[in-house]
Amino acid sequence: MALTLGGRARRLISATSVHQNGCLHKLQQIGSDRFQLGEAKAIRLLPRRTNMVQELGIGEEFMERNRETDTSYDFLGEMRQRFMRFKRQKYLPEIEKFQALAIAQSPKVMVIGCADSRVCPSYVLGFQPGEAFTIRNVANLVTPVQNGPTETNSALEFAVTTLQVENIIVMGHSNCGGIAALMSHQNHQGQHSSLVERWVMNGKAAKLRTQLASSHLSFDEQCRNCEKESIKDSVMNLISYSWIRDRVKTGEVKIHGCYYNLSDCSLEKWRLSLDKNNNGFHISDREIWS
Repeated sequence: MALTLGGRARRLISATSVHQNGCLHKLQQIGSDRFQLGEAKAIRLLPRRTNMVQELGIGEEFMERNRETDTSYDFLGEMRQRFMRFKRQKYLPEIEKFQALAIAQSPKVMVIGCADSRVCPSYVLGFQPGEAFTIRNVANLVTPVQNGPTETNSALEFAVTTLQVENIIVMGHSNCGGIAALMSHQNHQGQHSSLVERWVMNGKAAKLRTQLASSHLSFDEQCRNCEKESIKDSVMNLISYSWIRDRVKTGEVKIHGCYYNLSDCSLEKWRLSLDKNNNGFHISDREIWS
């Protein structure tokens, strides 16, 4: 679905501008010149009306009624149209499948993805309902077990121990606002940080490693490197959970890292491998799908 912004708020905020002008303010400002820090208002993301008409086959009568109130977008009306389209074109033709899913689920894959609206794992990787158990957070981070409970590791526990998924994928992406916030964060700010900043600092090890190895690169390039390093760290953090580690050793569960490049629609993939000689783990088998 094509999206656009109302009014003059159409410019994209790059990772560089996040770095130069303060990470949280710019993170909140993405997509809107008028989103002020601490204010509870933002310019809504609105679909381009012509594309939506083509996509949903909305009749001229419907459009005529909406022209009268063009400045007030009927979001719920649009959602209803989409839902009814889903029911007609997907649910009813496969009603037996969906009725079976109403009783139980048995996904083979668990995906930890980013909350970014541009990167929907099911859309990008083609998962159908019932195929992937998914949780998303800012910057697709997995924290180690010693950091305590989070919504991400609770979902992981359910997926692995109850649903018995066979694959776990950590899926990150380019131009990640969460990683830009991490790279922009001043480490000494500590207790004064926002919730976003405090969360992304779980990726601090990837940030420090990136800064050490690529200090000669631009901020944007450092962010691209940190995005990948953070995925690898999250993959390794999965092994801190005994109920994952034990299943990886027996081959019941396989762990993968994926990096989706928004600019050229390519996917870089890694696999977590077990070194049987020293009973350790390492990232291997890099592939690029393009």
